[in-house]
Amino acid sequence: MAKQFTDEELKKKLTAEQYRILRQAGTEAPFSGELLHHKGQGVYKCPVCGSTLFTSEQKYDSDTPGLAGWPSFYDVASSDAVKLKDDDSLGMHRTEVVCATCGSHLGHLFDDPSSPNGQHYCINSAALDFKPKQA
Repeated sequence: MAKQFTDEELKKKLTAEQYRILRQAGTEAPFSGELLHHKGQGVYKCPVCGSTLFTSEQKYDSDTPGLAGWPSFYDVASSDAVKLKDDDSLGMHRTEVVCATCGSHLGHLFDDPSSPNGQHYCINSAALDFKPKQA
């Protein structure tokens, strides 16, 4: 089981933007995240608990209006990497994506015809920690 962090520990461990997104279900501005156009080979981990969430093989460039401004993944690293939750905030129904290990908010899941399988995990860059593939 992953270590559980107090709010005080997380405020020291994370940037203010990461804390706002991961712990307060915030969203970064579209097209502002450093991992949006990232093409490196490796894995994307949770900055809070270190769990592997996505791989570079699952990342794709969405061209769907309204979804293209954040890193896009068509699947998760493993079936138990994330949990999906109903999100009725902002006057609409969406599917929230959270880390299955620590419950941190990552982003949302949408339908996307530009995705290889029609699914689009729209994930905040600040909710990801990229680890390059070891040679």
